[in-house]
Amino acid sequence: MRRRWRQHRHHDAAEMNITAFMNLMVILVPFLLITAVFSRIAILELTLPAGEDAASGEDQSLQLEVIVRRDRIEVADRGAPLVRIPKKGDRYDLSGLSEILKQAKALAPDKTDVTILLEPEISYDDLIQVMDAVRVAPVVSAGAVAQAELFPDISIGDAPPRTTKKDGQP
Repeated sequence: MRRRWRQHRHHDAAEMNITAFMNLMVILVPFLLITAVFSRIAILELTLPAGEDAASGEDQSLQLEVIVRRDRIEVADRGAPLVRIPKKGDRYDLSGLSEILKQAKALAPDKTDVTILLEPEISYDDLIQVMDAVRVAPVVSAGAVAQAELFPDISIGDAPPRTTKKDGQP
């Protein structure tokens, strides 16, 4: 009786059926490869603006600041406003900003850094649009539109408080 019981314990190993798993892999791998092309992440490196004591040790070259306010964009050199660009309706004039920054780039072609200063109520979407306008500008050359690099090294910070004139207007 023991022999019969021992004989029944030694069965041949069953063959593993992996056909369903292989079918899944044949479908899943091309799908993942196709969708991986469309999921691309763009990352911009940002820095915080230099402090007062760090700025005093540098040379007195152009220190460009783009100040985004509720009603306008100001382009300034070390806080001294150079140009004020009012809003057009409810949108910022980014093409006007690009033109001013192209002129600034022509004056200082080696300069690559700019500081964007924002008032607290400025939306994230407006910040991204201003950053795009500061980094590159469309340039027409030989009938084709190309992207010219302006100021790719961007620092962000808080805008200084508004200064009021004697007549009460900022």
